[in-house]
Amino acid sequence: MSKNEKKNTISRRNFVNKTLVASAGFSIVPSFAVSGLGHVAPSDKLNIVGVGVGGMGLRNLKNLKSQNIVGLCDVDWKYAKGCFDEFPKAKQYWDWRKMYEEMENDFDAVVIATADHTHAITAAHAMTMGKHVYLQKPLTHSVYESRLLTKLAAEHKVATQMGNQGASGAGVAETCEILWSGALGDVVKVESFTDRPIWPQGLNTPETVDPIPDTLNWELFTGPAKMRPFNEVYHPWNWRGWWDYGTGALGDMACHILHPVYEGLKLGYPTKAQASSSLLLNDSAPVAQSAKLTFPERGKVGSINLPEVDVHWYDGGIKPELPGNWPAGKNPNKNGGGTFFYGTKDILHTGCYGLEPELLSGKKVNAPKTERRVEDEMGLAWGGGAHEMDWVRACKESPENRTPCTSDFAEAGPFNEMVVMGVLAVRLQDLNKTLEWDGENMKFTNIGDTEEIRNIVKDGFEIHDGHPTFNKDYTEPMNALAYSEELIKHTYRDGWELPPMPK
Repeated sequence: MSKNEKKNTISRRNFVNKTLVASAGFSIVPSFAVSGLGHVAPSDKLNIVGVGVGGMGLRNLKNLKSQNIVGLCDVDWKYAKGCFDEFPKAKQYWDWRKMYEEMENDFDAVVIATADHTHAITAAHAMTMGKHVYLQKPLTHSVYESRLLTKLAAEHKVATQMGNQGASGAGVAETCEILWSGALGDVVKVESFTDRPIWPQGLNTPETVDPIPDTLNWELFTGPAKMRPFNEVYHPWNWRGWWDYGTGALGDMACHILHPVYEGLKLGYPTKAQASSSLLLNDSAPVAQSAKLTFPERGKVGSINLPEVDVHWYDGGIKPELPGNWPAGKNPNKNGGGTFFYGTKDILHTGCYGLEPELLSGKKVNAPKTERRVEDEMGLAWGGGAHEMDWVRACKESPENRTPCTSDFAEAGPFNEMVVMGVLAVRLQDLNKTLEWDGENMKFTNIGDTEEIRNIVKDGFEIHDGHPTFNKDYTEPMNALAYSEELIKHTYRDGWELPPMPK
């Protein structure tokens, strides 16, 4: 197959218009609920398609082998070969739009594990077609996209799940129950960290162009982002460190580590944000960064008040200062990261996903079990299919009687807005101010109309005769307000469009 033959042959704009017209009139009924759609799934199995199946998507689909995997889509058929071999009966596609169009009546749900920048568009159009969505973390690349998916999921009443699989384990539930028991008192500060990134970050933009492999469709990988010449530094997997495609270590891991923080403290939208990092480049995420998000007073939950709280984030090898009563020699990193909750009575430490929560006073807490333990209900470990199969369970329930998944978009959408707000603070750090945020209206309120910002394009570091020199290349000065608005809501490349925001 030639590269030209891999290109999509249907009109992208026609596909968008078609799905919008269809969604305006009715919602497609899942095939397991009725006959007459051209097929009947045996034993009430879901018919599932996958978009982005070479990495995490393959792992998700393997956890869904009890269902019918009927379609597979990936822009890199070499990377996806393992999944194609795993599910040889599934139809294979390069372009998710063509798969959605041709298989519209043949699938009920979609698993999406593409690069971050194409999460929103692939999920949004699936929901307008009435399809259930399992979407890898981070939910989206921008604040606006998160808000859109939250509203579309509610409007179309589909079952949704973000792929932060630890949400279905015991750690998040136990952490929330301990917090709400009052054992810590009121939480006034949180500090979280991860040992990521484990992929390259802080890189200068490539100045060379590599040949595009015959097995990769670079046009489709780029999707709604700005078109750049292909370089092997972007794909596969290393896209996480590039702003056009990923959200760096913060976007990747905060969806795991901060989930019990968001849920346990009922955070909602932050009102203030500030951040700092190692060298901040225009195109590549920094090697290490820290961010602070401030949340206003939020009433009560359980036995605790919810006063104003600062949530601190660290990555790239940076960790928060250890509490004074931390046991010497003990590693606070559990499974990729850790969190300290500072309360008025005690300090709680947890690992990633809220694993192994413990009070630093040594006190044991027998908190009432009020939260679901999906892994127990499913008889599966949270990393071994409980998270995915809980989504299957929700897909098969009617909207009126559905028990929400542990990371359905009603929670994951606002939570992801918090996560990408940290990314925004990092990218706007050179304004040298605490940014004030109006979450409801998705805008900064203290960036002036005439403020400007410049980004470093290239670090220009060299050594001459044993002496270091720095000759940084900068972008032209940009209007800071317009730049921030573009980060909040991206301008998509021509031919790629999101559905409209529901009212």
